[in-house]
Amino acid sequence: MNEPRIDDRGRVDRRTLLRRLIGAAGFAAAGLSARAAAAAADDQTLEALIGAAQRGEFGQGFDEASRTIHMPKPSEPTVSAATAQTTDQAIERYAAIVGRGGWPHVPQVTVLRLGDRHPSVPELRARLTASGDIDPNAVGNDIYDSYVEAAVRRFQARHGLTVDGIMREQTLAAINVPAPVRLAQLKVNVTRLRALAANLAPRYVVANIPAARIEAIENGAAVSRHTAVAGKPDRPSPDINSKIVEINFNPYWTVPASIVKKDLIPKMQDAPDYLTSNHIRIFNMRHQELQPADINWYSEDATHYNFRQDQGSFNSLGSIRINFPNAYQVYMHDTPLKNLFGEDFRFHSSGCMRVQNVRELVTWLLRDTRGWSREEIDDVIKSGDLKTARLANPVPLHWVYITGWATADGVVQFREDIYNRDGVPGAQAATTNL
Repeated sequence: MNEPRIDDRGRVDRRTLLRRLIGAAGFAAAGLSARAAAAAADDQTLEALIGAAQRGEFGQGFDEASRTIHMPKPSEPTVSAATAQTTDQAIERYAAIVGRGGWPHVPQVTVLRLGDRHPSVPELRARLTASGDIDPNAVGNDIYDSYVEAAVRRFQARHGLTVDGIMREQTLAAINVPAPVRLAQLKVNVTRLRALAANLAPRYVVANIPAARIEAIENGAAVSRHTAVAGKPDRPSPDINSKIVEINFNPYWTVPASIVKKDLIPKMQDAPDYLTSNHIRIFNMRHQELQPADINWYSEDATHYNFRQDQGSFNSLGSIRINFPNAYQVYMHDTPLKNLFGEDFRFHSSGCMRVQNVRELVTWLLRDTRGWSREEIDDVIKSGDLKTARLANPVPLHWVYITGWATADGVVQFREDIYNRDGVPGAQAATTNL
C-alpha cells in the first residue's frame, strides 16, 4: 500500500489530508455505499491515508482541535486577590515537573506548521506533554498534526506570543526555556503578587509591563483587555500605584525634556524640517512662538524651550490621554501608530503606555461620570476640540511587573523579563532576537 504523499520538506500534502478527512468522516457517519466504496478503493493515496489512520499513525481525531486542553479564559485577571494563591499552587506543580527532570530541549527548526513531518516533532510533543499543553489522547509520531498545532496555540497564548499554531523562532525560544527557570520565575513573582493582593479595590485597572497588557477589572473579573506598548528597556515604564482622575480628549502633546534631549534635538540636527513636518511648535519661557531657524541645535540653548505638537490624527498621543498623579510624569494614551499593537515585542515608548482600543477603556472609566457616555465621547473626539473629563469616582491604577503567574482556571502564564528585574538567568530568552 502506498504511503501518504510527502513533499521535499517532509510535509504531508494538504489536499491529501483534506481528502482523507472527508473520506474518514464518511466512513464514520454510516459507511459508504458500494459505489462510493469502489471509488474510494480506486484512489490509492486516499486508501493509504485511511490505512494510516487505522494503524493509529495520525491519532484519532487528527483534524479536531483539542477538547480537553483549554485556552486561557479572557475573564481571568492577571492580578486579583486570588492570584498569589493560584500561583503558589503552580509552584508546586512546576516543582514536581523539575523533580521529574524537567522537559526536553526541542532541536532547532525554521518553521513547522500543520501537516509538516519533522524529526523534531516527537521532542516537541514530549515538551508540550510535560507542561500540560497537549491533549493526553494525542498519539506520538513525527507529524505536526492538529493536536500539536492546538498545543502550540495554547503555549503561545500562555506566553504572550502571536497565537497562530506555527512554530517559529520566537515560540521555539520560549519552549526551550528550562523548567527550573520557569519555577524560579514563579517564586519571584508570587512575592510581588502577595504585596499587590492586599491593596485591591472592587474596581481597578492593572497594566502589566512585561506582558504589555492593560486590564479593566471589576468584581474579580477582567471586563476588558487592551494590548499596550510599554517603555523601552533603556527607558522603562515604572511601577505605579495611583488613581486615574482625568481624561484629556484631543490633547496637545508637550514633549518631555528627556525626549527633547535624547530624540528631538538629534533629529533636528539630521533633518532641519523635522519639527515642521511633525506639526511641533517651539515656545520660549514667555510663551512666544519661535521658528526652528531661530535656534542653534548644536548648543544647550535648544533644551531651554517648550515643544508642543498640534492636535490631530498625527499627534503622538492620538485623541486621548489618561492622567493619574505620579512622580514619573508618565500617562496612558492613544497613538497614531496602531501597527505596533500587532507585534510580539511591544516595548517602544519612553515610559508611557500606549493603549489599544482606548475608547473602550475610557468609556468604562467614565461610566459614573455624567455627560460622558460612549456617544458623547465619540462626538467630542470627532469635533477635534480640546476637552477634559474629571472622573466622578477616581479608579485605582496599578502598573506592575509580573512575569509569571497562574489564574483560577489553572493556566500558568509567563512573559519575558524584559527589564531583567527577576534575577533569573535565562528568563529573557523568548524575544531576545526580535
